[in-house]
Amino acid sequence: MTRIAAEALIGFVTRAFASLGVPDRDAKAVAVLMVEADLLGYDTHGLFRLRQYVNRLRDGGCNPRAQPKLLRETSATALIDGDNGLGHLSMSLACDLAMIKAKTAGIGWVGVRGGNHAGPAALYVRPQAAAGMIGLCAAVGSANHVAPFGGSDLLLGTNPIAIATPGGNDPFVLDMATTVAAVGKIKTLAQRGEAMPEGWMVGRDGTPLTDPTRRDEGFLLPIGGAKGYGLAMAIGLLAGTLNGAAFGADVVDFTTDTKTPTNTGQFVAAINIAAFGDPAAFVADATRAFAQMRASDPLPGHDPVRVPGDGREATRARHLASGVPVHPTLRAELDRIAADLAIAPV
Repeated sequence: MTRIAAEALIGFVTRAFASLGVPDRDAKAVAVLMVEADLLGYDTHGLFRLRQYVNRLRDGGCNPRAQPKLLRETSATALIDGDNGLGHLSMSLACDLAMIKAKTAGIGWVGVRGGNHAGPAALYVRPQAAAGMIGLCAAVGSANHVAPFGGSDLLLGTNPIAIATPGGNDPFVLDMATTVAAVGKIKTLAQRGEAMPEGWMVGRDGTPLTDPTRRDEGFLLPIGGAKGYGLAMAIGLLAGTLNGAAFGADVVDFTTDTKTPTNTGQFVAAINIAAFGDPAAFVADATRAFAQMRASDPLPGHDPVRVPGDGREATRARHLASGVPVHPTLRAELDRIAADLAIAPV
């Protein structure tokens, strides 16, 4: 791994977007969030995605000068149209607005349509936890890689969901796909020339698929079989159908189709703990529960028990101090992007 300073990476991504017509302020805002994903260790959803974003901006599938706008609003809810811009812009707006509404209404729920891929869902629930609230976020996946349980047609995405709460040194942050593995992990393995474990994907004949370069020959498996399928459906309805966004056969593969707007659907929610009780008591009780989980004796051969979100703050601090680790294959791709866009390399 090569380690590169976060500021240098932010500057590079900003230059890349600006060269494609994205206003400097928006380019910098998205670059900061992308690098934040890598700082926290979500390396399949940060810099790794730059090539996809660049291709869509270049080919017209994404609007570089988007102006997300508010379509509907109540005291506790809102609907935002992302104007087919970089997804981070509309999702950041949704996150901020949800928190504002939660302060007065007790809860804020903001849906997004006309969006695009926006990195890891964790980015849009961590601010709530930092503010002493509970965060919730979900999205319709940016391509269909999953068949309905018992079927063989690709009609569902990984449809991720994230939840965060305050408590202890590390906030509780659950960020998960509704599939056994996220597509980003599989693409990362393919980029690095590594195999994937059995149980992540199967071919259309139902046999295990372990070569990540052949992922288009099969489909991802949902977590928990029919239960994961049902959860992905529920997220699709809440993040897609409810917002007037794409779901099912209407979903556009944002990697293979770089010219068609995706109309990606997402939602962000914030829950004000003070609407239900004493926030300090919640944090104390949650911290005690986290300690109980970690103190559980591990099974033979298992590492100590962790709570979702453990270690992310330490990882961020380490990467800020010593640089973000960049795999050689990703570094080579960043250099190719620089050459393609005629900008200074990182």
